[in-house]
Amino acid sequence: MDSSTSQIVTETSTRSVIKGITWRIVATFSTIIIAYFITGETKIALQIGGIEFIAKIAVYYLHERIWLRISFGKKKLPDPVEFEI
Repeated sequence: MDSSTSQIVTETSTRSVIKGITWRIVATFSTIIIAYFITGETKIALQIGGIEFIAKIAVYYLHERIWLRISFGKKKLPDPVEFEI
């Protein structure tokens, strides 16, 4: 993205889904490690991680979409000035 011009952008549903999946991979890996240290059982740790992965993708997606509708902390940027040289 060119930082020399102001652009008003929003996030698509697809981008929210992809962000959710990549974050879940990282977060689920840490959950599996923690579950393994607590239980000492690889199978149980993987089961916990699998359940957590699926459930939290949905929760994260909903969280992102809700926050897109909340105006708190957003600034309305002026429209970029267009001109011909």
